[in-house]
Amino acid sequence: MADFAFDPDAPKKPTNLSINASLLEAAKQMKINVSKACERGLQMQIAEIQAKRWQQENAEALDSSNAFVEANGLPLAKFRQF
Repeated sequence: MADFAFDPDAPKKPTNLSINASLLEAAKQMKINVSKACERGLQMQIAEIQAKRWQQENAEALDSSNAFVEANGLPLAKFRQF
């Protein structure tokens, strides 16, 4: 499940956001860069959604592979050194 990749050098685009006033005040007191925090949160959310979609799109193959291992064991398991 690949991490969402984005261009960190892409230009910034001004955006209006509605943020919980208490969170915003705490962020200001802690000198948190709200824009960077929002970008990081969006990146994590996008990666999570992409991972879920990948799992859904590949569910049949994953189930088939798991069923094979359950029925036959791991391929090459006899060569494991642990």
